[in-house]
Amino acid sequence: MPVSSLGLAPNPQFVRPGWIDLTGVWHFAFDDADAGLAERWHENPERFGERITLPYPPESRLSGVHETGFHPWLWYARSFEAPQLATGERLRLCLGAVDYAAIVWVDGVRVGEHSGGQSPFSFDITDALGSGNEHWIVVRAEDDPHDAEQPRGKQDWRAEPHGIWYERTSGIWQPVWLEVTPAVRIESLRWGFDAGRWAIEYEVALSGRARPGSEVAITFEQGDRRWPGLRIEAIGRVVSGSISLQGSREIMEPRAALWSPEYPNLIGATVSLSAPGQPDDIVESYLGLRTIETTPRGLLLNGSLRYLRMVLHQAYWPESQLVAPSPEALEREADLILALGFNGARIHQKVEDPRFLYHADRKGLFLWGEMANAFTYSDRGVGRLEREWREVVTRDRNHPSIIAWAPYNESWGVNELSRSENQKHAVAAAYHQTHQLDGSRPVVGNDGWEQVEADLFTIHDYNWNERLLERRYKDAAGLDLAIGTHFPGSRPLMTDRFDPAGKPVIVTEYGGVSYAPESGEAWYGYGTVRSQAEFVQRYAELTGALTNSDLLAGFCYTQLTDTLQETNGLLTESREPKAPFEVLNAITQSGRPD
Repeated sequence: MPVSSLGLAPNPQFVRPGWIDLTGVWHFAFDDADAGLAERWHENPERFGERITLPYPPESRLSGVHETGFHPWLWYARSFEAPQLATGERLRLCLGAVDYAAIVWVDGVRVGEHSGGQSPFSFDITDALGSGNEHWIVVRAEDDPHDAEQPRGKQDWRAEPHGIWYERTSGIWQPVWLEVTPAVRIESLRWGFDAGRWAIEYEVALSGRARPGSEVAITFEQGDRRWPGLRIEAIGRVVSGSISLQGSREIMEPRAALWSPEYPNLIGATVSLSAPGQPDDIVESYLGLRTIETTPRGLLLNGSLRYLRMVLHQAYWPESQLVAPSPEALEREADLILALGFNGARIHQKVEDPRFLYHADRKGLFLWGEMANAFTYSDRGVGRLEREWREVVTRDRNHPSIIAWAPYNESWGVNELSRSENQKHAVAAAYHQTHQLDGSRPVVGNDGWEQVEADLFTIHDYNWNERLLERRYKDAAGLDLAIGTHFPGSRPLMTDRFDPAGKPVIVTEYGGVSYAPESGEAWYGYGTVRSQAEFVQRYAELTGALTNSDLLAGFCYTQLTDTLQETNGLLTESREPKAPFEVLNAITQSGRPD
């Protein structure tokens, strides 16, 4: 299947042909008294009197509910007609994300549960299917708005959004779909690239032990070219190895093979599992061949130095909140980032829809993957983040556009980081866990300040004195000044465990210029201006102070769009530019050459 045809699937990097979309109108009910379990609501799903349109959360306008109060327990239900299953086939229910904890029943039978509001999960529902053609799915979601140990990102715990926090996104907020699989199926794929040997590395994990005589086949294609693949005997639960590309003349030319912003080459991959006595399992995927390395001067993409011009991406829409209003809106978001002159985006305090990552892969947009954090520290909170982050990295590690990971941001959930050895260990553990799951990218344990373990030295600096900014990041002496005098949020830039020597330095948050002339916006944030000319001038001065640096490996401006009361976007919340695109693009691209 061509890569270009995968974009509408819930996860374009892992697509089973024939998947069945279950988004749309569902039955719905609030359960503020938490009576549903005791009263066995899952046995009578038609009792739910309200309707909701998925995948939009009930707080959003597009859901049709638009209720923003505190509702910790939510119930969903819908009927469906199961596809006809051949001998040996199984039916799997897949959910892209449910915030925060979910219990799922099918035809009154409990099929599983999951915790983690940002990560996907699925259940085999075959044995739960009752008789007849009509079947019912029931989902109970629990999302305590006052649970500070829960990884929740920028979802507010107050009745109304305040400061830098936004409306809550509760319950089902990503696609729901069905897949037909065999009993032993392909559970996950992992792609890698060994540039020294010019080889694709692969790992195919199975859901169970392969039957004797099982085979895994992998084929590749790019455009109208099909590449030599392989067939290998499947033994155990993991099939792994590498495929040399040395003998394929067409792909020896880097521009035709390697992934980069200028040439975002993607290779389609079809992976199949065949086993005696069961139907074949087929998964469509894709990969990009590229390497990411770090040097004191910056990040190397395929051995070439790249200067990062990034923008902070909250990925929030006024009508649908953390969910894009449509699949097309995800592609437009990537186009807008590129139109403003950026070559990357730092997805902030959420895990983004895989379809956005797909468009970044296709268009050559760098991304920075980040986890939604809790607000307070506890063993329970750390354990929750570690479990969910593992699922997130496993899902997204094949995207060539993702060039760095950040499990923590600004000490959220580890708010005594400089003083607590336990919390330092928590951040260090997340750093090492990420490298264990994916050793192909740099990792920043805690972005912004109080660095513990990191491959990059990342700093948040919202100072509006452009001369001071330039002095801090002009050279190594300036960085020493910043380390000794810049305490954002009253925090040091690094802990006693961090050694910045030899690490690229990036200012991963700065700016925050607030401008909304039509309403006389006076938001309290990092600074406000009163005219378009002043807005452009401030963006140019602050950005120029960083691009004039001989030290920095890149920057990340705050932020892409206005989001509720945080009106410091280059675009309005409706995605309209606050100055002409060509003006903003020229500023973003000014200064230090790539």
